[in-house]
Amino acid sequence: MGIPKHILVVDDEADLVELVTYNLKKEGFIVDSAPDGETALKKIRKGKYDLIILDLMLPGIQGMELCRILRNDPKTSSLPIIMLTAKGEEVDKILGLEIGADDYITKPFSPRELAARVKAVLRRTTEKPAADKIIEAGDLVINKETYSVTNKGLPVKLSATEFKLLLFLAERRGKIFNRDQILDAIWRDEAFVEPRTVDVHIRRLRSQIEEDPAQPGYIKTMRGIGYFFDGK
Repeated sequence: MGIPKHILVVDDEADLVELVTYNLKKEGFIVDSAPDGETALKKIRKGKYDLIILDLMLPGIQGMELCRILRNDPKTSSLPIIMLTAKGEEVDKILGLEIGADDYITKPFSPRELAARVKAVLRRTTEKPAADKIIEAGDLVINKETYSVTNKGLPVKLSATEFKLLLFLAERRGKIFNRDQILDAIWRDEAFVEPRTVDVHIRRLRSQIEEDPAQPGYIKTMRGIGYFFDGK
């Protein structure tokens, strides 16, 4: 089974935290919690977590802001994050993904669904690439061994899911993939992921690696078909 994964649950609803903690511990995870953003940030900077479950609405530092802080810190930029959102808050879901969350789950949710999401995110963010090689395309350098990306010699901050998506496309340069094919490759059998999630991650990737995201040079769109990597 390996070493148990350490999860931090950040939510100010004590009953929900207790329920989530109980069910994740049953699945073999080590679970810690924080009632607000400030406490969570201190724990994250002091501890070693494998995944964060982060509520959108928190006292003090809001969930969105905490996610942004973590993504902008090189030490936590690839830390997997699942955001909890209120039912029907579509804008919040999209914003959460755009600032770097790996997934989201809508309240109320079943413990089984949350456990499935946690396992799926951990699986796709900890899988090792097939070979230890460097991919170069124009000014972009993708290091499969260190899970790092540089552009014009400067480090690019990507979440684990964004890195995996970029690597998937870059390894298949020139081949066009539709949303369903990308979902199947990156999110696999996760029944809860919407096709629109692909568009959000592509948009965020472009904002990170493209000189002009409106005129992408790396990740291009074949209108009506899908996306492809076209590094020069």
